[in-house]
Amino acid sequence: MSKRTVVLAIAAVMFLGAALFAQSDEKKSEVKRTDQKGVSLNPADPGYVIGPEDVLRVDVWKEPELSGNVPVRPDGKISLNLLGDVDAAGLTPEQLATETTKLFKKYLEDPRVTVTVVTVNSRRVFILGEVGRPGAFPLLPEMTVLQALSTAGGLSPYASANKIYILRHENGKQTKLAFQYKRVIKGENPEQNIVLQPGDTIVVP
Repeated sequence: MSKRTVVLAIAAVMFLGAALFAQSDEKKSEVKRTDQKGVSLNPADPGYVIGPEDVLRVDVWKEPELSGNVPVRPDGKISLNLLGDVDAAGLTPEQLATETTKLFKKYLEDPRVTVTVVTVNSRRVFILGEVGRPGAFPLLPEMTVLQALSTAGGLSPYASANKIYILRHENGKQTKLAFQYKRVIKGENPEQNIVLQPGDTIVVP
């Protein structure tokens, strides 16, 4: 086998390895765009699930008076001309477009509806108490309690670091989860540094 053949073979192997590595990275990044329940956090993804307080753009083909931006109310509904209240929360934009198309068929001959997410407000966490900047913050993919506290400017000098807790609503019930900051940053109790869910509230006494 000539030197040239060996060089070409090595180059081919390296190229294949790089391609596989890039594909692996792409799959990892795709996973990171979803929360722990598998729900997409990226409104551009087809799997994004609409939530309360999101802002949607509803376009009805050749019907500008029926098109426009609409907010999703806290009850999960949107209000549309002709249709009135329509359930939106819990659906993907494509599912909502399909549903509204069916409803518009009562009034229009050949309705064509597209739905896009303009603003994401439903994927937020809330941080209260002794932090630098309390308030509501966007929930980033795989965001943990420590990362959220850092986003809020960290703990104030008056914070009770080992009495922090997270309030979470699931299935109509509120759960209180302990978070002992000093132990977690020392590598102890790492299970307390949970991945946050939309609507979680971190309380820093």
